[in-house]
Amino acid sequence: MPRPNHFRDVIRIGLVQVGSYYDGRGRDRHTAACTAPQCGFSADYRNRSAAELAARTHQCTA
Repeated sequence: MPRPNHFRDVIRIGLVQVGSYYDGRGRDRHTAACTAPQCGFSADYRNRSAAELAARTHQCTA
């Protein structure tokens, strides 16, 4: 059974939350996820700046 992600350094940019976590191999990963209902946007990135850029430029369709 996979281990759940424990997010750290979570920030909110508009409706999008950006958080960092370690994947199963110990690598640092970053996620951007929209919190609006029915939006469904989320993506994983290798660096924090890419996740924050995605959060700033996200156009929510919900």
